[in-house]
Amino acid sequence: MGSVLNIYKTCLKYPFGKWFFSRMICLKAPYFGSIKPLFITLQPGYSKIYMKKRRSITNHFGTVHAIAMCNVSELVAGTMLEASIPKQMRWIPKGMTVAYLKQAKTDLVAECSARVSAMDVAGDFPLEVEVRDTGGNEVFHATIVMYLSEKKPKTAVL
Repeated sequence: MGSVLNIYKTCLKYPFGKWFFSRMICLKAPYFGSIKPLFITLQPGYSKIYMKKRRSITNHFGTVHAIAMCNVSELVAGTMLEASIPKQMRWIPKGMTVAYLKQAKTDLVAECSARVSAMDVAGDFPLEVEVRDTGGNEVFHATIVMYLSEKKPKTAVL
């Protein structure tokens, strides 16, 4: 559905466009506002999001909470998929498997990439998300299974 991609590209034409786009996404899906994401890149088959380490998303150890990393992973995968799938397709998250690889002690960057050519077939579509710290170390890895299906045809309203 390229509309999210068109909105992103339009926002890039303006100062603070990435910030504005990130805020718009959080208005559409308010739960993601808790992590205050900043989109770095969004294109067909690839998305990258920055998440600042803030006290409100840390745990009792002072590291970024695991669920905050789950949230940024779902957001980076979902927006990449939304920007990439054909217009006749839709998606919904079906499951997530995660691995906590290291303590997340710094700001983080989440990345997701996939082959766009494989997004036109209904069924399970696994996406891999890597979350890295400022040193480039992978601290978290998620495999998110998205279920792709064709949109139901719109019926005429009388």
